[in-house]
Amino acid sequence: MQELGTSGAAERARAVYDYGETAIFASAADPRFHMLLYVPPAAAEGRKIDLLVAVHGTGRTSALEFRDGFAEFGLYNDCAILCPIFPVGVRGDGARSGYKYMIEGDIRYDRVLLSMVAEMAEKYGQDWSQFAMFGYSGGGHFTHRFAILHPERLWAASIGAPGSVTLLDPDRDWWVGLRNLPTRFGRPFDAKALARVPIQMVVGALDLETWEITHRPGSAYYMEGANEAGQTRPERLRSLQRSFEAAGVTVTFDEIAGVSHDRLKCIGAVKAFLTRILKEIRA
Repeated sequence: MQELGTSGAAERARAVYDYGETAIFASAADPRFHMLLYVPPAAAEGRKIDLLVAVHGTGRTSALEFRDGFAEFGLYNDCAILCPIFPVGVRGDGARSGYKYMIEGDIRYDRVLLSMVAEMAEKYGQDWSQFAMFGYSGGGHFTHRFAILHPERLWAASIGAPGSVTLLDPDRDWWVGLRNLPTRFGRPFDAKALARVPIQMVVGALDLETWEITHRPGSAYYMEGANEAGQTRPERLRSLQRSFEAAGVTVTFDEIAGVSHDRLKCIGAVKAFLTRILKEIRA
């Protein structure tokens, strides 16, 4: 059997690990954070492809589920899928939820994500100055807050069943509202830019458990107004819908009948939404 030469072996490794369902990569900007992708054949052929960033929930295992769950969508829509991994306890303290609120100590998770996108855009020779984002549960936290902070970077956003929401309230501080956004993040809220982003909100109609989403005095993210958007995830997401629509945002709201807190039973509606938006953009 003929052995592959150095260049042949490198090409074989690139085909195995860099395309299709990829290996897990450490972020070059901050190797504490990782990512895995689905990269469709169109990219290997040198064609332009779009990007969907899919953000995991608290358990982090949905990063793999989302990569594989959106692979067929990516194949038939010429769209790469990038799934960041923000580990539990990245600062050595066992904390699970820092990424959901976008800032934790000296870590700015929005910047971590943007550096991943830039790194992979260079790797695959793509222009991903704009991309879509989907997140469910903890990822739904991340997605709507990223959209508030960086609407100019998104061509669509799908917000799935977040446990808590940041309303566009200028009279309350982050994370409940936006009053101190410029001092907290160094940038103002751009309502006009957010209004240009097609937004989907998706949640199971039976997603009614509150044990994990009720903020109690003394807990890490408790602040005044923390529970006022509603008791359940559907109630809180409806509050976010009203807040976004009052700012001029067009929201597609999908409440999935018969479904509780089940990410895999919601992604069909997400694929349908993103497929429609891609067709509109490409037309």
